[in-house]
Amino acid sequence: MSNNEKQHLNLPFTGICTFGKYPVCPDLDQLDADVAVIGVPNDMGTQWKSGARMGPRGIREGSTLYSFGLDGAYDIENDIMYLGPKWKVVDCGDVDIVHGDMMQSHDNTEEAIRKIVSKGAMPVVLGGDHSITIPVGKGLGELGPFHVIQIDAHLDWADHRSGMRVGHGSCIRRLSEMNHVQKIFQLGIRGISSSKKEDVDAAREYGSVILSPRQMRKMGFEQVLELIPAGEKYYITMDIDGLDPSIAPATGTPSPGGLLYDEVNELLHGIAKRGEVIGFDMVEVATPYDHTGITGQVAARLSLDLLSYVLKEKEKNQDAISDHQEQNFIKKH
Repeated sequence: MSNNEKQHLNLPFTGICTFGKYPVCPDLDQLDADVAVIGVPNDMGTQWKSGARMGPRGIREGSTLYSFGLDGAYDIENDIMYLGPKWKVVDCGDVDIVHGDMMQSHDNTEEAIRKIVSKGAMPVVLGGDHSITIPVGKGLGELGPFHVIQIDAHLDWADHRSGMRVGHGSCIRRLSEMNHVQKIFQLGIRGISSSKKEDVDAAREYGSVILSPRQMRKMGFEQVLELIPAGEKYYITMDIDGLDPSIAPATGTPSPGGLLYDEVNELLHGIAKRGEVIGFDMVEVATPYDHTGITGQVAARLSLDLLSYVLKEKEKNQDAISDHQEQNFIKKH
C-alpha cells in the first residue's frame, strides 16, 4: 500500500477516551460549541450500591464504539446521516466533586450548567447518581419554562430521608418545586419499593403523568407521546434503571420488567420531533458492576441517539427558515 492510500482510522480503542471521541474543551469560559457534554461523577446521593461516580468514564468508553470518525453517522434503517460536521460537539470533562460535601458538589454542578447555558450550548450531562438532576435543573432556569420527561424505574418523589432532601430518591420532587418546571412525565415506573404511597399521591396531586412499561405497551408508544404538549420545551432525564436489567445490569438499584432499547429509542425519536429538547442527562450507570461493558454502551448509544434526533430536528428547522427567507427574497426582487 502506498502512503497516499493510508487513512487515519481513529479506531475505538485508540486515542483519548472522550464522549463520542469528540474534541475536548476543558475550560468552560472558552466554550464555543452547539453541544457541551459534561460529566458529574457524584454518587453521594445513593441509598444502596454506590459506583455511579464512575458512570461518566464508563459511558465515555462505551461511546467510543459509535464514533468512527466525525463526519457523521449513517442510519441504515432510515437512510439518514446524523451528527454531521455542521454541528460542533465538545466534551468539557467533569464537574469538580468535593468528597463528602454533597452541597458544594451540587453547587459546582449548577454553576457549570449555568455557564454552558450562558454560552448558548446544549448541555448533555453524564451522571453520577440521580441527585445530580437537582442542580442541573436549577442551572437550566434561564431556559425555562420547560416540561420534564423522566425515563426511570423509580418515581424519585421522596420529600426527604431523615432530613436528606437532595438524594437520588428526591430529585424529581425537587424539580417539581422549581418555578420554571411545568408538567412532569414519569415513564417506566414500576416495582415494589419504588415509592411510598404518599409520595405517589403527592406526584399525582402535582399533575405528574406516571406510566409503567406494561401500561405504555398497552397504550402504544404513539399514544404515550400524544400526552406530551406539542411544540414546547423539554428536559429529558434518563435513569439507566428505566431499562430492563437484562440489557443494562450495571446500576445501583436494578428493577426487573424495564423498557427495552428499541422502546426507549422510539420514545426519544418521538420526543425530539414533538418539541424542543433543551438538554438531557443520563444517570445511574454504575461502571464497577459493568463487567461486559454493555451498560455503558447502551447508555452511550441512547445518548448519541437522542443527540442525533435533536440535532436533526434543529437542522430541519434551520433549513426551513433558510428556504422561507430565500422565497421572500425572490418575491421582493
